[in-house]
Parts: sequence; C-alpha cells; structure tokens
Amino acid sequence: MGVLKKFEQRLEGLVNGTFAKVFKSEVQPVEIAGALQRECDNNATIWNRERTVVPNDFIVELSAPDYERLSPYSGQLGDELSGMVRDYAKQQRYTFMGPIKVHLEKAEDLDTGLYRVRSRTLASSTSQAAPAGAPAAGPRGGQPARPPQAAPGGGYGYPPAAAPPMPAAPPPGRPQAAPARPQGPAGPMPSTQTRRWIEINGTRHQISRPTLVLGRSTDADVRIDDPGVSRRHCEIRTGTPSTIQDLGSTNGIVVDGQHTTRATLRDGSRIVVGQTTIVYRQAEG
Repeated sequence: MGVLKKFEQRLEGLVNGTFAKVFKSEVQPVEIAGALQRECDNNATIWNRERTVVPNDFIVELSAPDYERLSPYSGQLGDELSGMVRDYAKQQRYTFMGPIKVHLEKAEDLDTGLYRVRSRTLASSTSQAAPAGAPAAGPRGGQPARPPQAAPGGGYGYPPAAAPPMPAAPPPGRPQAAPARPQGPAGPMPSTQTRRWIEINGTRHQISRPTLVLGRSTDADVRIDDPGVSRRHCEIRTGTPSTIQDLGSTNGIVVDGQHTTRATLRDGSRIVVGQTTIVYRQAEG
C-alpha cells in the first residue's frame, strides 16, 4: 500500500473530529502530503551508494483563507505530515540530518487553493545523517540534543553543503578488485538501456539526446504550436532520474498538478505547458 494511501486512511478517523473543519479548506492535507514527497525527491542529495540525504525542515505556505482554516490544527497536522514524510523516506531509503518538522505559514500573495512548499536541511549537532525512522542521538547522560542548526551554506531549497569523508584508499601495491558483474546462464548479463519519449496529442517524440528543448520556436527540439507556450519554454534533461527545467517561460510549467520551475520525471508524469499536456514515458530495454 502506498504511503499517501496510508496517510489518507490515518486521517479518515479524524475527519469527523479534529479535522472536520480542515477538510472544508480548498487545500486538502493529502495534497500537501504529495507535495512534501515531491520536495524530498527533487532535493535528494546522493552522498554515496548507501546514503541519499533529503530535507528535514519544511515550510508550507498557504493563502490567507486556507491558513486561517488550517492553522488551529497546525500542530497535529504537522505531526501527521512529518510521520508521512518519515514513512516515505523509509520506503525510498532516504536519510535525514536531523528531526523532521513541518510548519505552516501564511503567504499574502497566494490565492485560495494555492500553496508553496519550501524545504531545507537542518543538521543536528549530534546527528550523522540518521536513517529514516531512527531518532537523532543526544549527548551522553541522556540530555536532550541541542537545537538543530542549519548546515553551512544551507537554506530553503538547498542541500547540505558538507559531504561525508571518502573511504580510505587500499594499501599500496594491493590492487582493488572490480565489482563482479551478474552472471546469467550463458555468461555476463547484458546491460539494459532506458528508452525515453514524450507523447503530445497522440504523437510520440523519442528522446535520444541528453537535453530536449520544448517550445513554440522552430529552433526547439520539439515544436509546440500553442500561443501559451514560450519560444524556448522548458527543457527535459535525461539522467537518473530525468528532470524537467523551466527556461524562463512566461506561463511556467505544471508537473503532476504542481506549478514548479524544476521537477523529477517518472514514467507517466504529466506536464502542462500553456494549454498543452505532455506525458513523459520511459521503459527499460
């Protein structure tokens, strides 16, 4: 069962009680939960093969009407959202630099039903990128840990500046063995290759280069005839994972229902530019 589905089920028992008024808001808690998951994915920092660090301090900006409806329950809602982030991180094998916190703030420039999520990595002075679900360790004697402090150069939208030390080099004269390749019945298994493409109005466009520019200009890699699309609107960058980046367009991009300037793409991600919907697809082999 998905983390979001479990989150919805946990809230069901509260809908007739504490959260009864919350669900009258234009912004639903489950929408915020999905945005927090995407914030983790988009700001994940790979330190090594076994450690990927994600933000642990989140600010959810709401319009004035939505904030007035949700703020009386911000403590309990924040706890539920923090638990959801912890469950999602455990599922994705993400780690944190400190305790997970979710705060609500009012933003006067947002209309009802709109929201923004900002995040940062706050490192506890005693934590060393604890695995998801593990409590941050305190100093000896059972005293509580000091308040979390921002990593150097950190801030909302920035990953931690410091990286863990590299492993020690092998002793001189001793060659380091290369990792063994998986063996199949008839020898080494062939490597798989990821195929990527986008679908626009039923037409498939293969992605065969590291970057693919979409826009209204004839110079774009994929031309979109839509007055709401800028000449060079956005760019898909292939990788692990693939991402999409807004190129300073007039109307921006919407990825899986959220206005953004940069987002991670998965098979089936829906991108809206102007009045045009683009579906990103990828498959192995």
